[in-house]
Amino acid sequence: MLLGNFELLIHDPSGFLRLTVLVAFSLMVAITSHEFSHALVATALGDNTARRSGRLSLNPKKHLDPAGTVLMLVAGFGWGKPVPVNHHRLSHKQTGMALVAAAGPLSNLMVAFLLALPIKLRLLDSSGFALNRGARVMTGGPLDAMADILGMVIFFNILLAVFNMVPLPPLDGSKVLAGVLPPGQANSYARLERHGPVILIGIIAIDYMLGLGILWGIIGPVIRFLTSLAIGY
Repeated sequence: MLLGNFELLIHDPSGFLRLTVLVAFSLMVAITSHEFSHALVATALGDNTARRSGRLSLNPKKHLDPAGTVLMLVAGFGWGKPVPVNHHRLSHKQTGMALVAAAGPLSNLMVAFLLALPIKLRLLDSSGFALNRGARVMTGGPLDAMADILGMVIFFNILLAVFNMVPLPPLDGSKVLAGVLPPGQANSYARLERHGPVILIGIIAIDYMLGLGILWGIIGPVIRFLTSLAIGY
């Protein structure tokens, strides 16, 4: 993420600092709501493992993984602390696990669409929308600054939701897919779990080093569609 703005650090250090703070805040909001929702739904479905681990909390410190957060801040991908879930304690076990997994991305979309209302209703000037402002974030008046903040939080919540629904372990999409597949196919798909992280990191690494844009080619159109739907243009 910030690697793509490295030149900004040289030519406009204050702009780079503003962008870094805004991205960090947006990630904190997105990851916290995501992981809290996993814990909330797991608890509602009968497993109190997350609650006993202190994860049923909106305190960002409970959910942010230092390495994962820094990596997402710098490179645009990363992770929060996985919420511990005992699927044997969940009601409707397999389906329950799918609901727990889906809760994170769905909460990100809910946050994004709620925060987008002031922009969609034109209470804030859409020209201040952070995604189109680059180094100029947080340089206008109070309303422009608010649009920058909301815009960036909206974007990262949608990004986190869509990226996590990619059906590769350990992403949430893999657990959602496993929960809706027939038992036999779900067991076959589960064998992919130990290879999923290697495959995912390999795709991201190759994508980044060769500039192929494979991953963004898949999730980018969905992110743009949902962002347009949320903000109304």
